[in-house]
Amino acid sequence: MLDVMAHQPPDMHAPSSGPAALRRGAERLLDWVLPPQCLACGAASGRHGALCGDCWEQADFLTAPWCYCCGLPFELQMLEGALCGACLRDPPVFTRARAAMAYDELSRRMILGLKYGDRADMAPAFATWLGRAGSALIDEADWIAPVPLHWTRLFSRRFNQAAMLARLLARDAAKPFAPDMLQRRKRTPTQAGLSPSKRRRNVQGVFAVNHRWQTRIEGRRVLLIDDVLTTGATVTACTKVLLRAGASGVDVLTLARVVRSNRD
Repeated sequence: MLDVMAHQPPDMHAPSSGPAALRRGAERLLDWVLPPQCLACGAASGRHGALCGDCWEQADFLTAPWCYCCGLPFELQMLEGALCGACLRDPPVFTRARAAMAYDELSRRMILGLKYGDRADMAPAFATWLGRAGSALIDEADWIAPVPLHWTRLFSRRFNQAAMLARLLARDAAKPFAPDMLQRRKRTPTQAGLSPSKRRRNVQGVFAVNHRWQTRIEGRRVLLIDDVLTTGATVTACTKVLLRAGASGVDVLTLARVVRSNRD
């Protein structure tokens, strides 16, 4: 005989009290209507905003030891403050960069889902991952600001994924959020597929500080948020204009970063 009760929604009239009980009831109802799915593959998962067991095993979350400056993970234990060869040869203009994950097939699929698949439901989990990866940077930040999109691209996409992540991160960390601190003055071709040198030229002179923020940047530390760190051309261009505006320092936090032995 079919177990009908197994398919019934949870009893919202069961004895309970207080906001916490109501919230638990709402969560049980949501789980019944929309069963939790893995953020990466869509398979059943234990809770909303999580990875299934298989994807969790594949996920490459980045942890120390890493280059103090660019966040490149080291294969061997290093002294605190150690720099990778690329940062020793050509120090970045930003102070530190950290990322939650390595940029690979799994993280790429999730990021594309957020950017182009209308998967805004992924953002809270991603913000939590960012918070864990960049806790030291967040603690020292005076402002949290996203890498901006050009208005035409923002219009076509309907939202800036970096701004969405930055807003949630700032809320969770109780830090000031600066959604329009930076402006993208002209539309440029996408960076995907360009060589490192072409990436740098592509963003040269593109970013500017919003005049409304000029007096609020001086002497302050800014934490820049973006989805992926590849060669660093975009965040470098943003950092330069922030430093020229008087920022005391700029750190970078991304959801994922390309991991390789040398920065191109």
